[in-house]
Amino acid sequence: MKTKRRVVNKKENTMRNLNSQTTAGSSKTGVKILDDSKIFLAFLISGIFALLAASVQAQVMTFTPPDPGPPLYAILEPGFVPHTDDWAAVAFVREPSCVPAGFNLLNVVNVPAAFGCTLTVQGHAIWKNGPPPVDESPIQVNLLGLGAVPVWFVSWTEMQAALADNVLTVPELSSLPSLQIGSASFFKETQHPGPERPQGSGNGKIEINAKGTLDDGRSFHVREMGVDQESTIRHIRIEFK
Repeated sequence: MKTKRRVVNKKENTMRNLNSQTTAGSSKTGVKILDDSKIFLAFLISGIFALLAASVQAQVMTFTPPDPGPPLYAILEPGFVPHTDDWAAVAFVREPSCVPAGFNLLNVVNVPAAFGCTLTVQGHAIWKNGPPPVDESPIQVNLLGLGAVPVWFVSWTEMQAALADNVLTVPELSSLPSLQIGSASFFKETQHPGPERPQGSGNGKIEINAKGTLDDGRSFHVREMGVDQESTIRHIRIEFK
């Protein structure tokens, strides 16, 4: 009987040792799996931050000043002037008196001549890779008035007649009977030009907000929101008080 008990005890001890080793092994394996998961997660997070950093570094921001600013005189587009059924508005980002008399404002850009005219705004532009000649246009433009942005208003009927020949000059604007000249104490423009957007030209965004007074003492408010380079998708409000 003693021999049997010893054999049984020996078997029990052997089973206990095997169970202990299995448990220890399982614990070590669990720790290893947990450690591997932590390492994978750390690499994943590092990769995400690296991609974000690379995308941020790829963008270039230019400030106006010292950058000469947009190569234009007024906020217009080829063949389109912001308007309602009653009034049209032309906001000048450079002094109107400096615009060459024969320059067609509908051509918008005038390089390098426009850079020689005093800006009425300041701000910054964000470029995907860099300013010209690297990129054709920025991916975002933000402009703020310097306190006296010239805004000229004429009746939409007269403006339509002036646009009939696809030419619009400062002397022509000045000669229109309905001309009302204002000065915006507050001016803000945010624009996402279409050419550098994934959807391409005609799919940018533009928002303009201008408030100020007319020469006759009345106040005005201009608000424009819509799709850049797409005249049919605009919400424009022009108010006089």
